[in-house]
Amino acid sequence: MSQQTRQLYEFGAFTLDVEESRLLRGGQPVPLKPKVLETLFVLVESGGRVIDKEVLMKRLWPDSFVEDANLAVNISQLRKALGDDENGGHFIETVPKRGYRFAAQVTRVLADRADLVVHERTRSRIVIEEEETAGDEEAQRMIDTGGLLARAVAVLPAAPVQSFWWQSRRFKVLVLTSVLALGAAVYFIYSERTAKPRLPVGTRTLAILPFRNLKDDRDTDFLGISLSDAIITKLDYVSTMIVRPSSYMEKYRNRDIDPKTAAAELHVNTLLTGSFMKDGDDLRINAQLVDVESNEILWRDSITLKYERLLTLQDRVARQVIDGMKLKLSPSEDKRLNLDTPHDSLAYEYYLRGIDLYSKNEFPLAVHMFEKSVALDATYALAWAHLGTAYTADAAFGFGGREDYQKALEAYQKALALNAEQIEARIFMANMLTDTNRVAQSVPLLREVLKVNPNNAVAHWELGYAYRFTGMLEESIAECERARALDPQVKLHSSALNSYLYAGQYDKFLKSLPPDEGAAFILFYQGLARLYLKDEKGAAADFDRAYQLDPSLYTEIGKAFSLALSGDSPKGLELLKRTEAKMEARGVTHAEAMYKIAQAYAVMSDKSSAIRMLSRSINGGFFCYPYIKDDPLLDNLREEGAYAALLSSARKSHEDFKSRFF
Repeated sequence: MSQQTRQLYEFGAFTLDVEESRLLRGGQPVPLKPKVLETLFVLVESGGRVIDKEVLMKRLWPDSFVEDANLAVNISQLRKALGDDENGGHFIETVPKRGYRFAAQVTRVLADRADLVVHERTRSRIVIEEEETAGDEEAQRMIDTGGLLARAVAVLPAAPVQSFWWQSRRFKVLVLTSVLALGAAVYFIYSERTAKPRLPVGTRTLAILPFRNLKDDRDTDFLGISLSDAIITKLDYVSTMIVRPSSYMEKYRNRDIDPKTAAAELHVNTLLTGSFMKDGDDLRINAQLVDVESNEILWRDSITLKYERLLTLQDRVARQVIDGMKLKLSPSEDKRLNLDTPHDSLAYEYYLRGIDLYSKNEFPLAVHMFEKSVALDATYALAWAHLGTAYTADAAFGFGGREDYQKALEAYQKALALNAEQIEARIFMANMLTDTNRVAQSVPLLREVLKVNPNNAVAHWELGYAYRFTGMLEESIAECERARALDPQVKLHSSALNSYLYAGQYDKFLKSLPPDEGAAFILFYQGLARLYLKDEKGAAADFDRAYQLDPSLYTEIGKAFSLALSGDSPKGLELLKRTEAKMEARGVTHAEAMYKIAQAYAVMSDKSSAIRMLSRSINGGFFCYPYIKDDPLLDNLREEGAYAALLSSARKSHEDFKSRFF
């Protein structure tokens, strides 16, 4: 899809514009609240399948605790807007004791600003009968005939996925950021926060776009993302270039885009693009490596191989990319490129399908595929690493997931037992360890990654993330600034440079946030910074807007702050206590979130609750002593004896960590 093109869905008299996040009827906008519109996105994208109420609620409110009534209100308002009656109608069908189905015929459209250029008819009602889970032999036979993925959908529960609402807003922000990045204004904004250190002149920065399927064959579509991911993973071991992570590539799936536009959006000077087509037992692949700045083709090739030899492709292309860039590998880098070799073609296909499903946030299905992969080939470290991160993601969406976290840890350990230098396993595992009160185990993993590849932006960011939990704020800032110098978009829309905030650099923190007023996560942190700057009106507006967009864990805390700022502390306390109770029931143990609840309790003068949550936060691994010591939001606790004891505990943990690692 070119920069002039957007994705639409048409049904009846309506047009659903994904990129613009709006519903049109006869060309006129239909006013809908954000969460109601998001409900429509989820229903339309379901392809006519029944979505269980519980699954739908988790997808719409992944970080929050809501009642059935919230969903019922959304469905009722949506039916009213579409002209449906309350009991079903021809757009939204109620399936008794289960959930809802979008029953109308849907046309998926790619349109430019003037004319519709591509129409792809999709089935709007796909009914999959409930069956017993197939045995291993049956599953293998079905994948050989192209039926495995449909079978997996039939026998597994639907996964909570990232909504079109969030994806579309993220898309608009990335495009906007890319356009502005061409101008001097954004150059100076970014240079202010990421100027040190700069990349050496001539450094190769590479993005590998999803490979395009030249054949209308949905059973092989998974190769588009998963092939590019496999090559990216191989090249992560090469320290003389910087490769953008595969998580950036989902938005380019099935899009026609000008290479220079993609390169500008991804801040790279080199681009690998490709296409593929499966014809019988053969797989044909075309690929080319382009120097975007000089418009020079560094390498191109047409590759035909038997489909069962797919597992050899990532090594072959990775080597040709290195040769095309004329990069010189050290002996250790050359050795690492030969590690993580798959040995079973069917296991490798399961692995690639898992990569594709994970990129779509279909985590239970991804877990299923990776489990099948390691069952057939237990020696492939990458499959174990990605099984771990799929478990971790599923645990996060499940609010707690102690069992999944344990399974994730075991998968990471198996990956590292097979390949002690496996980069993905180390980074994935380190993030989980930081979040689960094991930061002292997280830091060595990340430092080892950076010894192997000092240009890995994600590893620098995760190390900065770990440091901020321990109160090493200057070191945290340095690591995160280094990450943003290597990759200006690393974690830009999924994480904030909180160490600026915790160090009292409020203006700098605000400038580090992306210009994304449509992201609830960013709005919450913008409100928190304004609260520190004593802009109570602006803070309340940000908190309210964030909560309206997405009533989730953090935005519920922000809403409580807003209620306190408006003089309604009793209502704010009621909201906080409900949130805390649900966290306890679900097993949510994120220490940094607990600290923010403690802050809100303190602002509303509920000292006992504030002390309780502060204790859980510090004992849970968030011992950011310099921040806790000077945090003005905790001023109401300064005279409490329990606060002094907790501060002393945080200081001891902070100093122990400092003496051990610095």
